[in-house]
Amino acid sequence: MPRSNRPSRPGGGARSKWTPPPDLDLERARAGIPARESAPDGEWSVRRITERNAAKTYTCPGCHSSILPGIAHLVVWREDSLFGPETALAERRHWHVRCWQTRSFRY
Repeated sequence: MPRSNRPSRPGGGARSKWTPPPDLDLERARAGIPARESAPDGEWSVRRITERNAAKTYTCPGCHSSILPGIAHLVVWREDSLFGPETALAERRHWHVRCWQTRSFRY
Protein backbone atom coordinates (compact mmCIF):
# COMPACT_ATOMS: atom_id res chain seq x y z
CA MET A 1 0.00 0.00 0.00
CA PRO A 2 1.47 3.46 -0.93
CA ARG A 3 2.23 5.99 1.81
CA SER A 4 0.28 9.20 2.20
CA ASN A 5 2.19 12.52 2.37
CA ARG A 6 -0.59 14.18 4.30
CA PRO A 7 -0.06 14.66 8.05
CA SER A 8 -2.41 12.77 10.29
CA ARG A 9 -5.12 14.70 12.10
CA PRO A 10 -4.82 15.26 15.85
CA GLY A 11 -6.65 12.50 17.68
CA GLY A 12 -7.21 10.59 14.43
CA GLY A 13 -4.87 7.67 15.05
CA ALA A 14 -4.89 5.14 17.85
CA ARG A 15 -1.33 6.08 18.87
CA SER A 16 -1.76 9.86 18.73
CA LYS A 17 -2.09 11.71 22.09
CA TRP A 18 -2.89 15.31 21.11
CA THR A 19 -3.22 17.91 23.87
CA PRO A 20 -4.10 21.57 23.35
CA PRO A 21 -1.29 24.12 23.88
CA PRO A 22 -1.22 25.99 27.22
CA ASP A 23 -2.68 29.50 27.45
CA LEU A 24 -0.23 32.31 26.73
CA ASP A 25 0.34 34.84 29.52
CA LEU A 26 0.47 38.08 27.50
CA GLU A 27 1.47 40.25 30.47
CA ARG A 28 4.53 38.11 31.13
CA ALA A 29 5.42 37.94 27.43
CA ARG A 30 5.30 41.75 27.05
CA ALA A 31 7.27 42.35 30.24
CA GLY A 32 10.28 40.40 28.99
CA ILE A 33 10.81 42.53 25.87
CA PRO A 34 13.02 45.57 26.50
CA ALA A 35 12.07 48.89 24.92
CA ARG A 36 14.76 51.12 23.47
CA GLU A 37 14.92 54.73 24.63
CA SER A 38 17.04 57.62 23.42
CA ALA A 39 18.13 60.29 25.90
CA PRO A 40 20.77 63.05 26.03
CA ASP A 41 23.01 60.62 27.92
CA GLY A 42 22.80 57.79 25.34
CA GLU A 43 20.73 54.86 24.11
CA TRP A 44 19.09 52.70 26.77
CA SER A 45 17.26 49.37 26.94
CA VAL A 46 14.41 49.52 29.44
CA ARG A 47 12.56 46.42 30.62
CA ARG A 48 9.50 46.56 32.89
CA ILE A 49 9.35 44.24 35.88
CA THR A 50 5.80 43.58 37.09
CA GLU A 51 4.72 43.30 40.71
CA ARG A 52 4.42 39.54 40.33
CA ASN A 53 7.96 39.15 38.95
CA ALA A 54 9.67 41.48 41.44
CA ALA A 55 11.18 39.07 43.95
CA LYS A 56 14.30 40.78 45.36
CA THR A 57 15.23 44.04 47.05
CA TYR A 58 17.27 46.51 44.95
CA THR A 59 18.59 50.04 45.50
CA CYS A 60 17.37 52.64 43.02
CA PRO A 61 20.26 54.79 41.69
CA GLY A 62 17.89 57.75 41.27
CA CYS A 63 16.72 58.18 44.86
CA HIS A 64 19.02 55.71 46.67
CA SER A 65 16.07 54.07 48.42
CA SER A 66 15.04 50.42 48.31
CA ILE A 67 12.84 48.80 45.69
CA LEU A 68 11.08 46.12 47.73
CA PRO A 69 9.75 42.78 46.46
CA GLY A 70 6.30 43.14 44.93
CA ILE A 71 6.94 46.69 43.61
CA ALA A 72 6.82 47.23 39.84
CA HIS A 73 10.03 48.83 38.54
CA LEU A 74 12.39 49.05 35.55
CA VAL A 75 15.64 47.32 34.67
CA VAL A 76 17.83 49.66 32.60
CA TRP A 77 21.12 49.17 30.76
CA ARG A 78 23.09 51.08 28.10
CA GLU A 79 22.77 50.11 24.46
CA ASP A 80 25.82 52.10 23.36
CA SER A 81 28.35 50.94 25.95
CA LEU A 82 32.01 51.56 25.12
CA PHE A 83 33.00 48.13 26.43
CA GLY A 84 30.43 46.02 24.56
CA PRO A 85 27.00 44.54 25.20
CA GLU A 86 28.16 41.98 27.80
CA THR A 87 29.59 44.73 30.03
CA ALA A 88 26.49 46.88 29.56
CA LEU A 89 24.24 44.01 30.59
CA ALA A 90 26.40 43.30 33.65
CA GLU A 91 26.06 46.97 34.69
CA ARG A 92 22.26 47.07 34.47
CA ARG A 93 20.41 48.84 37.28
CA HIS A 94 16.92 48.64 38.78
CA TRP A 95 15.05 51.98 38.91
CA HIS A 96 11.72 53.14 40.27
CA VAL A 97 9.55 54.07 37.28
CA ARG A 98 9.14 57.67 38.51
CA CYS A 99 12.87 58.07 39.24
CA TRP A 100 13.75 56.95 35.71
CA GLN A 101 11.20 59.31 34.15
CA THR A 102 12.38 62.34 36.15
CA ARG A 103 16.15 61.77 36.17
CA SER A 104 18.29 64.81 35.39
CA PHE A 105 20.85 64.96 32.60
CA ARG A 106 23.22 67.41 34.32
CA TYR A 107 26.91 66.69 33.73
